[in-house]
Amino acid sequence: MRQEFPRPRRLRQALPLALLLALGAQSACAAEASAAPGGAALESEQAAIAQWRSERVASLTSDNGWLTLAGLFWLKEGENTFGRAPGNALVLDNAALADTAGSFVRRGSQVRFVARAGGGVTHGGAPVTTLELASDASGNPTVLESGALRFYVIERAGNLGVRVRDLQNPHRLGFRGFEYFPVSTDWVVNARFERYQPVHHVRIVNILGMELEMDSPGAVVFNRDGREWRLDTVLEAPGDPELFIMFADGTSGHESYGAGRFLYIPMPRGDTAVVDFNKAYNPPCALNEFATCPLPPWQNRLSLRVTAGEKKYAGGTEHHL
Repeated sequence: MRQEFPRPRRLRQALPLALLLALGAQSACAAEASAAPGGAALESEQAAIAQWRSERVASLTSDNGWLTLAGLFWLKEGENTFGRAPGNALVLDNAALADTAGSFVRRGSQVRFVARAGGGVTHGGAPVTTLELASDASGNPTVLESGALRFYVIERAGNLGVRVRDLQNPHRLGFRGFEYFPVSTDWVVNARFERYQPVHHVRIVNILGMELEMDSPGAVVFNRDGREWRLDTVLEAPGDPELFIMFADGTSGHESYGAGRFLYIPMPRGDTAVVDFNKAYNPPCALNEFATCPLPPWQNRLSLRVTAGEKKYAGGTEHHL
C-alpha cells in the first residue's frame, strides 16, 4: 500500500503562479509567527514545518501528484476496451483520448494493453501496438500516454485497475493551498513506544471497502489532557526508516478531514518515539475522488482534539468514518 502514502519531497519544477503566491504568503506568515514569544525551539519547529509544507505542496502539484488523478477503472477478466466513446467497457470522457484507444486484456494477475490502430497511445514516446503492463505493485509500473493523460495498472487487495492521471487536471491547475492549525511545540511529543512481540497484524479497510492486513511493530503512547492515548503504527515495507500512522480525532469532520489524517514518524530509538502532529496531513482522498485511501483502524480513532497539522481542504471531497 506504500504508493497511497507519498512522502513530501523536494522537487524541482515550475509551479503555477497562484501556487507560488500562496507559498509566498505561507512563508510570510511563518516569519511573522516566528517573531512571536516562544523561544528558539518554537522558531526551529516553525522553520522545519514551513519547509515540510512547501515540499508537500510541490509533491502534490507535480506530474505524479495526487491532484492529477482523473479516473480509476477496475478490470474484469478478459478484454476491457478503453476510450472516450460510451460503448467502451472503460469510458473516460476526455478530449486527449481516442473514441477507442485500445483494450486492457486481463488474464489472472497479468494485464496486456492492445492498442487500436490510430488510437494515439504511446509508451516512452513510441507508439504502442501491444505491451505487457507491470502494475504499481512492482514498484515501477508501465505508464502509457495519450496527450496529457497518463495511465497504468494498480493492484489493491488482489484487485487490478487502471489509474488515469491528467497533467491538465483542473484540481491541479486550480489548487487552492491548505489551511493549518498553528504550529506548536506542544504537539511535538516524546511518546513511549510499546513494541509488539510478536508483530501485530492490523486489519485495514480502505475507502472502497477493500480489506487487507498490515504489520504493526508497536504503538506510540503519550499523555495529553490528563490521560493516556495510544496509536498503532504500521511498517509499510521492511527496512523503512519511518513508521506510518492513520488516525482520526475530535477535529475529524469539523476542522479536519472527516475520514482522518496521516502521519509519518522516525523509526523509534529504544522505547522512545518522536511524534510531530504538526506534520499530520490530509490523505489523498481528501483531494481527489480517485484515490484508494486506507481508513484509520478503530483503535486509532481518538476523542482527543489534535489541533495541529492540516485542516480540511476547501477544494476537495469529504468522507466520514
